[in-house]
Amino acid sequence: MQLAVWTYEGPPHVGAMRVATAMDGVHYVLHAPQGDTYADLLFTMIERRDRRPPVTYTTFQARDLGKDTAALLQDAIREAAVRFAPQALLVGASCTAELIQDDPAGLAEALDLPCPVIPLELPSYQRKENWGAAETFYRMVRQLADPAVRPAPRDGCRPLANLLGPCALGFRHRDDVVEVVKLLDSMGIGVNCVAPLGASPTDLRTLGRADFNVVLYPEIGMEAARWLGRTFGQPMIDVVPIGMGATRDFVQAVAALTGIDPAPALANPTARLPWWSRSVDSTYLTGKRVFIFGDATHAIAAARIARDELGFTVCGLGCYNREFAREMRAAAADHGLDPLITDDHLAVEAAIHAAAPELVLGTQMERHIAKRMGLPCAVISAPVHVQDFPARHSPQMGFEGANVIFDTWVHPLVMGLEEHLLAMFRDDFEFSDAAGPSHLHAQPAPAPATVAPAPAIVAATADIPWTSDAERELRKVPFFVRGKARTNTERYAALEGRVQIDIATLYDAKAHYAR
Repeated sequence: MQLAVWTYEGPPHVGAMRVATAMDGVHYVLHAPQGDTYADLLFTMIERRDRRPPVTYTTFQARDLGKDTAALLQDAIREAAVRFAPQALLVGASCTAELIQDDPAGLAEALDLPCPVIPLELPSYQRKENWGAAETFYRMVRQLADPAVRPAPRDGCRPLANLLGPCALGFRHRDDVVEVVKLLDSMGIGVNCVAPLGASPTDLRTLGRADFNVVLYPEIGMEAARWLGRTFGQPMIDVVPIGMGATRDFVQAVAALTGIDPAPALANPTARLPWWSRSVDSTYLTGKRVFIFGDATHAIAAARIARDELGFTVCGLGCYNREFAREMRAAAADHGLDPLITDDHLAVEAAIHAAAPELVLGTQMERHIAKRMGLPCAVISAPVHVQDFPARHSPQMGFEGANVIFDTWVHPLVMGLEEHLLAMFRDDFEFSDAAGPSHLHAQPAPAPATVAPAPAIVAATADIPWTSDAERELRKVPFFVRGKARTNTERYAALEGRVQIDIATLYDAKAHYAR
């Protein structure tokens, strides 16, 4: 565990909360001190849920440590079972409560409650949030799935699938489920259960009824899917349909498994990304350098879309969840890159600065980093802030998800280009702020304002001052390479022993690095 101002993942009990909050008829009793109740805000403020998470905290305080904290926990479990009457009860400890070793699992078992109790032993100091969600879901499936339930004879009926992995606080999980259900329906395939999102313990008992499982989010659903495969013999589709190519691969994989003709699903008239990415107003995007970081599933999918569908150049690729380091290394090798696998946002910031990208695709943290660097950015992965839980339908999966991705990624670049053009022509008589609106040409323009010369700026790396003229000239460089131009100029000036950076030095450096 690391003390940080900002972190990509919380402790594993937050992952357990995500599963409990996503489901119906589940309650989570969390042995935790008073300060650990902060996690409620993740769901009510950021995800904008209309009710609190189904969590009861023991909220012991410092003065309770000299007493029997185990009794506090047992009282909380009894009260939650009576008050909420859940179909299943999760019991666990937060990272702080783990240190006092009260054994929540054993204490809950001794109470002989009328509902199933799933004890959670989540090592807070070795694992993190996504692992906690995956482990919680796996334990629930393992305890609640009825081994006697099996697929019924089809006899011309539609095949059934389980959709595994969608969860609370997931990036566009709600909308992705809608798109995947529509996609499967277009192939004549029904959905037996979506879990954890929207499922109840009763639904989990019927998981064996499906013919196969679809793992939409491996970070959360993969372990449960593997257990279902071993126990029920259910095959698994692990192709994540994010992007046009991956969606087609998903349809082909499902068709091969079920023996269904994929042609109707592949002939989707709403898929606009392929043509729009080749259209005239998008050609200037070809070759743009993009840095990608997030959870492994979304980052790997984004890298494929960026290179194969939009013609970008992936100059950096990484993820924060080490459990998927193997998959990330394989994906990075396919792009000729060394993967960045870290949960340190400062290391990510340094990597973005070194890669000098023209677009950043990442989490909420990369959005802040890109803003400080003056780079366009689009969010592609959790963790995210409130604006990435939109009220509108905004999926990432399926053909409609590909359309959303095109808009989300391209618009920051388009707006950035407009800003650059306005900056480049700011001194032109027609674009000057002093010229007035161009469509009101009959009105006389006000007298041009006197613009004070920009102060000399001292270079941070070489301690060589820039002249005002050189600073103005540097602003004509496109925003997405301006930082690199500044760095190269300062490096050249230091090597040449220049005492200041003027316009001549700027162009000398440009010629030097263009050789």
